[in-house]
Amino acid sequence: MPTDLLFKTLPRAEHATVRIYIDDRAHDVPGTLSVAAALLAAGHLVCRTTPVGGNERAPFCMMGVCFDCLVEIDGVPNRQGCMTPVRDGMHVRRMQGARSIA
Repeated sequence: MPTDLLFKTLPRAEHATVRIYIDDRAHDVPGTLSVAAALLAAGHLVCRTTPVGGNERAPFCMMGVCFDCLVEIDGVPNRQGCMTPVRDGMHVRRMQGARSIA
């Protein structure tokens, strides 16, 4: 099944955009999105890889239940992307493998 058709943003009224950085690349996204939605809209289907097998994980539930959307936000690891609204200047890193708890 082609994945390019699965995640498209719906037409909406004009909203202010914010600039976020995903893995050090700038993306201008609507300021109404969550981090997970912004990742998907920018074409990043994978948020993290698992610590044990390195399996790719992507946002699944989009409501804070599954924890598959964990990302590093502004240097803080293990943040739920679906529960965090984007803001101008935010730096998001997709997590690879195990991260420290601190």
